[in-house]
Parts: sequence; C-alpha cells; structure tokens
Amino acid sequence: MAKYDPKYINKEEKNLMEGIDRMEVRKLRTPSKKTQRQFRVAAKRYLKKEAKMNIRIDLYELDRIKEKAEKQGLKYQTFIKSILHKYITGQLVEKDSRVE
Repeated sequence: MAKYDPKYINKEEKNLMEGIDRMEVRKLRTPSKKTQRQFRVAAKRYLKKEAKMNIRIDLYELDRIKEKAEKQGLKYQTFIKSILHKYITGQLVEKDSRVE
C-alpha cells in the first residue's frame, strides 16, 4: 500500500487496499471458466470511464490553482480532479461563513 498517497484515498478505499495486501494469493483456488467469464464481463462493465470537460476560468484563479498544484507536486489538471473528487465524496466541505 505504500505506493498510494493516503491523503487522496478515503477510509473505505484504505480498508480495501489493506485487505488486499493481507490476502494470501497463493492459497486462492483458480475460479471456474464460467466464473472467470463473469469476472471479465463485470470488469468491462465497471471499468473506470472518464469524460473530457472544458471550463472557462479566470486567469488569476488558474494561476493560483497552478501554484497550489505545484506545491502538492501535482499537475494542475490532476489537482483540480482531486479537489472535485474530494468534494463529491464528502472529504472536502465548504467552510461555513456563519461561524462566529
């Protein structure tokens, strides 16, 4: 699991990865041909699919995003994608402006 940066994964993803790391692969039996076919179909169905997205953004904001991405060691597109992922998964929340 050391090859993954833990600040970009949630608890569920971390638990799954740790479980896989603990799994004793040599003790697993080879699945039947039918099961292997089912795995292939399921994998094709659930493969991560990405879509391109174009947005317009103020140059000042883009420069700030690039600066912050560079500090994180990321390309700015990757940085933006990680922010969006964190937001929609609840790992990044809006700051409540009503806090006194």
